Formats: sequence, structure tokens, C-alpha cells
Amino acid sequence: MNLYLMRHADAGVPRENPVLDAKRGLVKEGKQQCMLMAGVLTGLKAQIDVIISSPLKRARQSAQFVATEIGFESPILTSPALAPDGDFASMQQLIAQHASREGVLVVGHNPNLHQFIARLMSGNGNGNGNGNGQHSPIGSIRVRKGAIARIDMSKRPAQLQWLIDPRLARIIYASVTKSSRPKTSRK
Repeated sequence: MNLYLMRHADAGVPRENPVLDAKRGLVKEGKQQCMLMAGVLTGLKAQIDVIISSPLKRARQSAQFVATEIGFESPILTSPALAPDGDFASMQQLIAQHASREGVLVVGHNPNLHQFIARLMSGNGNGNGNGNGQHSPIGSIRVRKGAIARIDMSKRPAQLQWLIDPRLARIIYASVTKSSRPKTSRK
């Protein structure tokens, strides 16, 4: 299985009230990030069989924008395992439920997304305990808003194939749309 982990796109400034923060939607830049990252998935010919989102509005919107752009027509699932307070054990259960799929896109939040990636790649699903019930990842991965990581789950430990964020996607897009060679006229 290829697991695609996406951090929700830009949703503006976080709110102090958790109830209001959970209802925070994408801003214009966030919607553009989703369109750009959907283009990345399409360009890389990513096979997406199921999309699962955190229940928070900004993640659900990110999932929906990407789904629409890539032509995904099945319902988008939601899972509390992808919420900001989701834990690695719940994430592992979620992955196991969809292990028969070729491509699974999950949309969630930091800090748990970058911790999930690091723990999947470390091959140590149990992690290193830090005394408070949390586990510390072996390494650290920066996952910007709107970024998508592709992890090959068939390898042991899982292998990070790529991690692309909207900034990098814009740079790549700008460089390939410009002609790489000067135009010459033939006479």
C-alpha cells in the first residue's frame, strides 16, 4: 500500500477556544494549496482508493478540495485517529483497516502527522516512551501546511518515497513551465 499523508492546508490563525478552532475553515491560500497539491498527485499518477480525514473542518475541506480536483468520487471518510489529539496506535489501526487498498490518502494535523511519519519509518511502532504515555519519534520530519508525504507501507520499515509541500510544488511548476532552452528560429 502507498500511504499518502497530507497536512491540512492553510486555515489562517488558530483560535484559543478549541470549539471555535475545530470549526476553522480554509482561507483562500489554503484552497489554492489544495488545488496545487491535487495537481501534484495527478502529475505523479497517484492511485487513491480511499480518502480519510480528521473530523476538523480544515482537514475535511482540504480532503474535499483534493478529492474534487483528482476526480475522486467515493465518499470521504472521517476518523478521530487523524484529529490533532490522535495517537499512533489509532493510526496503525486505521492503516490496518485499509491495508488491502493500493493507495490511501489521509488528511490530518501536526504535530501528530510528522510524528506518525517518523515512527512508521523508524520501524519501531512502539516508539520510545517519554514517561507520560506519549512516544518520541526517532527523527523529525517537517510537514508544512498542505504538504503530502508518500510512504511505501510494503517495505519494513516503511519507506518515505517523497514529501512535497506547496512551496516546492510551486517552484517545480514554475521551472517546468518556463522553456529550458532558448527558442531559435530555423531558416
